[in-house]
Amino acid sequence: MENRIHQLIEQLKKNDLDSVFLTSIANVFYVSNFYTNPHERLVAVYIDQTNDPLLIVPAMEMNDAKNAGWKYQMIGYHDHENVWELIFNHLKNDDKLPSTIGVEYAHLNVERYHALKDIFPHIELKNVTNILNHLHVIKSKQEYTLLKQAASLADFGIKTGVEAIREGISELEIVAKIEYKLKKQGVQQMSFATTVITGAKTASPHGVPDKTTIDKGDLVLFDLGVVFEGYCSDITRTVAFHSVTEEQEKIYETVLTAEEKAITAVEIGRPVGELDKIARDHIATAGYGEYFTHRLGHGIGIDVHEFPSMHGENDLPLAEGMSFTIEPGIYVPNIGGVRIEDMVFVTAKGGETLTSYPKDLQIVT
Repeated sequence: MENRIHQLIEQLKKNDLDSVFLTSIANVFYVSNFYTNPHERLVAVYIDQTNDPLLIVPAMEMNDAKNAGWKYQMIGYHDHENVWELIFNHLKNDDKLPSTIGVEYAHLNVERYHALKDIFPHIELKNVTNILNHLHVIKSKQEYTLLKQAASLADFGIKTGVEAIREGISELEIVAKIEYKLKKQGVQQMSFATTVITGAKTASPHGVPDKTTIDKGDLVLFDLGVVFEGYCSDITRTVAFHSVTEEQEKIYETVLTAEEKAITAVEIGRPVGELDKIARDHIATAGYGEYFTHRLGHGIGIDVHEFPSMHGENDLPLAEGMSFTIEPGIYVPNIGGVRIEDMVFVTAKGGETLTSYPKDLQIVT
């Protein structure tokens, strides 16, 4: 925690910022080690260049924050209190009020933006999303360990889902079985809504599970992840039930080869966009280019979707300690879709795949 706060203060100095006001769950956790979902209530961390950091939490969560390791200043507020007035009254007692505050443009809503401007009418609010992205992007050894444990639980989730497949079972029934068994393993929450879709629905990259049942000849696509001690996992596997057509098998093998080519190409210094191009070119050569409709993947860590975005125009060079997904897919209407996704960690030797559930085409009977 102390090291992350120090790194952030150094970035404030380099970027001529007096302070930063963090409000997202991920960034509050990143600098405070306090992981909470505040719902409509404000939870925030204020850090400037000279004073001790300040954590703002509902009064009922103060002990939880202390137990998580927070040892600096804290404002604990009750529901009937105006938290913005409390923040202003606290900060006006410092040596000087800030003239610039860095905020997360991607997270701070309009109401809170105006609340800040109301208490600090003369300050300038600046976007610090890029600064925070570059602090997050290189993971520590501890973060690597947590990501690997989260990935192992995701593997277990896929295994549970595949074992639950039978004729007539619905997508939502399989979702329930997956999440029930993961809860028994100690998982408190999923990193996003678990996806199990079957048949023609697999041609939608973001299909939503419902009471659709599995029939012989269906492809079944699983996309899931868990949060383990604040860190996320994400995995996708596609299997066939009872039989597979020649076209479905071709699509599957094309996606699998594209994914493996992209993973093999991971090396320090290679631009992110080249990985997307490698996978996309293979899929296009096989005749399915128009059916690969999304980026290759995304960064992953405290948030399930983090910087960097793994798209073809991203020239950011890969660096040791980065973690991201590689997840090419082909989605053909009326035939079905296949996506295969793994979490990858960049090492000095290349890309280490953290998720490990088998990827050879499975025909479940």
